[in-house]
Amino acid sequence: MDGGALIGLDIGGAHLKAALFDEAGTLRDLDQWPCPLWLGLDRLEQAMAAVLVRWGRPQRVAATMTGELADLFDDRTDGVRRIAATLRSALPAATLSVFAGPRGLVPVDAVSDCAEAVASANWYATALVAAAGGDGVLLDVGSTTTDIVPLIGGGPRHAGYSDAERLDSGELVYTGVVRTPVMAVARTVPYGGRSRALMAELFATMADVHRLTGALPEGVDQHATADGRDHGVTASARRLLRMVGDDLEPDGLAKARRLAHHLAERQLRQIDDALDLVRSRGQTADALPLVGAGVGRFLVRRLAERRGSPYRDFEAHLPVAPALRERAGWFAPAVSVGWLTIEGAPHKHLCPVAGAADAVSYLPD
Repeated sequence: MDGGALIGLDIGGAHLKAALFDEAGTLRDLDQWPCPLWLGLDRLEQAMAAVLVRWGRPQRVAATMTGELADLFDDRTDGVRRIAATLRSALPAATLSVFAGPRGLVPVDAVSDCAEAVASANWYATALVAAAGGDGVLLDVGSTTTDIVPLIGGGPRHAGYSDAERLDSGELVYTGVVRTPVMAVARTVPYGGRSRALMAELFATMADVHRLTGALPEGVDQHATADGRDHGVTASARRLLRMVGDDLEPDGLAKARRLAHHLAERQLRQIDDALDLVRSRGQTADALPLVGAGVGRFLVRRLAERRGSPYRDFEAHLPVAPALRERAGWFAPAVSVGWLTIEGAPHKHLCPVAGAADAVSYLPD
């Protein structure tokens, strides 16, 4: 690529997600790379090197992050600063900005002054862009977490901003379709005609569950499995049956699939309950659409169908080529932070509006 390209980055604790835009502001490509930050900042360096090998060195980069939560760091502020420093080192010649939520995009060298706003702000970028498509409730179901954000009057209307506040409000749910341990979704399951306790062991993850149901998108499970074996259906069945103290016998695949469908339903109920909690604040009408994003948005589509609610993809209102649409939804924060950087993009200029107490809501001017 030439020096005019823009790359939007979403730096998570497990993946680096990236969106490439050309000089005209057109989305050209998207991808993600494994980035287990708990193992060291060299993992981010390696992932960034892979991005540059694929797309070349861009003139501009806009980043958002959640990786500051990794236990590699002393605290979130330490994480924000060290991730920003790593980005600057990897991209010495680029114009580099970092998304700071209500403060917008700030120069990378200024993140120390607004680390609390930078920390885990990727959901806010997604919500700003999604809100330009109309009112609704955004559900971004990722590999690790689910974000639930009311979208009203052109902007997000959230009850909390920080992770702690959003956990309290139910707007951040720690369940995802890849990395979540099965034991975090249920304590007991129906098995063999009885209620059986799940082992409190990391024998299987929800990637195994959704792979067995056939719902997991191809290529989104990029990390080592719980037992270090392959990502195939048979290996997933073996891992899942271990959660109930069973081995994979000749008839075990049918048992594992039955168990997987039950656990997928239990996870959907968790998200459904959290959605009820958020909607119980009375900000959104039940007739408003659910807006799906993330690699797990197949659960949002299923939830909308079950509730009889309209459904809208996160990227439905964006000028994205059909071949890129599904991945644009999977990697919504990377797309959003890039989109917010582009001249003339929705919400490029932000101004505060009145909102509920304890909420920070912004709309385009």
